[in-house]
Amino acid sequence: MPAPRTIAVIPARLASTRLPGKVLLPLLGRPMLQWVVEAALRCPQLDGVVVATDAEAVAALCWAHGWPCEMTDPGLPSGTDRMRAVALRRAADFYVNIQGDEPLLQPAHVAALLRPFELGPHVDVTTVKVPCSPENIGNPNAVKVVTALDGRALYFSRAAIPFDRDAAGAPYWKHLGLYAYRRDALLRFGTLEPSPLEQTERLEQLRLLENGLALYVESVDVDTVGVDTEADVERVESLLRARHG
Repeated sequence: MPAPRTIAVIPARLASTRLPGKVLLPLLGRPMLQWVVEAALRCPQLDGVVVATDAEAVAALCWAHGWPCEMTDPGLPSGTDRMRAVALRRAADFYVNIQGDEPLLQPAHVAALLRPFELGPHVDVTTVKVPCSPENIGNPNAVKVVTALDGRALYFSRAAIPFDRDAAGAPYWKHLGLYAYRRDALLRFGTLEPSPLEQTERLEQLRLLENGLALYVESVDVDTVGVDTEADVERVESLLRARHG
């Protein structure tokens, strides 16, 4: 039996509401997407890396560097839908979703994403978490996750969960927006309507939970910084400078 094939898909659109065109913004003189793709290419667990976009400017950057790129329908509502479009064209066993604004990705993140699949075929989707810093516990932009003892996700929320009623020092975990899907689970995602809790919290991963897909969460030691504001740009540049010199 051949080894499972795993490819990363990097959804990269220009129409970001908070920071338009951010995937092409320069970080230390290189487009952010370049940092993301090159970080993904350094992950030995991946058999391929594909950029999924609806923008000619993004596609042109990919072609100039020789990166595989798939043009997707501009009407697709989410990055996961762009992943699904790629999955319909490119066969693999597992698909890793790497956001186009995650230039601090490391191989350890991908290794953690793939680890829960070793539990068995009942694992549909995986994601990762890091310990939540005290200042982020009440921050609605830092999504919190709680899991069962075996790692299966119970709930994601922008609220501080769990509620530490007795102030006993409950652990809080911050969710990182990286996912890996079995092929069947990714294809099924596109058939599901947005769910009530998803629409309430504005968290797409709740659609998976509400529809009974088994989403497992693995812990990692290294946080990432998604780029959503000009302040994030400055912070990420500082971290990249420290890491790469």
